Amino acid sequence: MRMKRIHPAVRNVLADLVLAGLVLVVFALFHHVLPRQQQGIGIQIENPYRNSGSAMLLADTAVTSGVRYGSESLSAKGGRREQQQTSSGKGGSALESGEGTETAADDTDLQEKFAEMYTDTVVRTENSYTSPNVAVTVSRETTDDGRITYYLADIYLRDITCFRTALARDTFGSGYRDSIANMAALTDALVAVNGDYYGNTGEGVVIRNGVIYRANRTDCDVCVLYYDGSMRVMAGSDFDMEQAIADGAWQAWTFGPSLLDGEGNAITSFDSTRRMTAANPRTAIGCWEPGHYCMVVVDGRGDSAGITLPELSALFAELGCTAAYNLDGGNSSIMVWSDEVINSPSGGGRESSDALMIVDAV
Repeated sequence: MRMKRIHPAVRNVLADLVLAGLVLVVFALFHHVLPRQQQGIGIQIENPYRNSGSAMLLADTAVTSGVRYGSESLSAKGGRREQQQTSSGKGGSALESGEGTETAADDTDLQEKFAEMYTDTVVRTENSYTSPNVAVTVSRETTDDGRITYYLADIYLRDITCFRTALARDTFGSGYRDSIANMAALTDALVAVNGDYYGNTGEGVVIRNGVIYRANRTDCDVCVLYYDGSMRVMAGSDFDMEQAIADGAWQAWTFGPSLLDGEGNAITSFDSTRRMTAANPRTAIGCWEPGHYCMVVVDGRGDSAGITLPELSALFAELGCTAAYNLDGGNSSIMVWSDEVINSPSGGGRESSDALMIVDAV
C-alpha cells in the first residue's frame, strides 16, 4: 500500500516548526542552563563606620550618583518614580509599601556587645565554635509534635564582615552553580546555608560582601544586612539603592517573604503561591539585634514533614527574633557545619548559585 506524499506546503510548515523548536531549545540552554557571566553594577559600598560596629558616621562615604535601580535613575535624595513591578519568580511578599521589619542599630559597639560569648582563643566542640570574633552553636531541633526537624545555628559576631556570602565559581551570572559544601570549604566557613539563588532570575537586588551586582525592580520582599549589624526587611517597592549605599549595606537578598511583621509578630497571610506557602523544606535567616543572628534549615519531604510559611513565621516569633527572612528552599535547603552537610536535604540536595556563611576573621 503506497503512502500518500506530504504536500510541499505542509512539509515546509513542519520544517519551520522543527527549526523554531531547535531555536527555543538553544535559547533556553543559553539563558537558563549554560553558565553565562553577567556584567554587574560593580560598586563597592564603603563601611560608613570608623571602627567595625561603631555608630560614628563618616561624611561622604560613598559615591551615589549614577546608581540605577531597574530602569529608573535615582536622585541624590533617594527619590524614585513609580514603575511597573516585575512578576515574582521567587518567594513573594508579606509586606506592603511602608511596612517592614528592622533590628535598629544601637549605641553599643559590636566589639563590646556580648563580650561574654567570646573566648580569647579558638575553642571547638562537636556543635560549637568560639573565638575572639565569633561564637556559633549548632543544634538539631524537633517541634513538640515531632513532625518537623530543623537545624538552628545561633550566631554572635564582633565583626559583621564575618557574615559573608559566596558566589558559585566566584562569578556573578546565570547558570553558575556549586554545592554549598564546596563553597563553604573554599571559604573556610564555620557554618553555611544556601542563599536566594539569585542566578535563577534577573529579578531583584543583589549586594554581596559590600558589592552591588544588581538593582532591578521586584515585587518580592528584600532583606538588607548593614555594616552596623542591623537587618531590615522591606517591600521590594520600598528598596532605595542610594539610601542603601548611604546606610552602608553589606548584604542584600531577594527571595522572601518577610517572616515577621514590624512588631516582631508572626505573619499568617502571604502574597505567595499555594506551592510556596505549603509545607516544604526551608532555609531562613533571623536577627535578634545587631551582632546576634540565626540560620535555620528545615528538613522536609521525608521523615520530617517540612514547614509551611505560617509555621516558619511562628517559629521565628517563638525564637524571639525581631526580623526574619525566607530564602530559597525545597531541594536547595542545606546546612553545612564543620565541612559536612548535617541536615537531610530533599532529593539529596542540589547545587546553588550562592551561599550564606559565617567565617572567622582570625
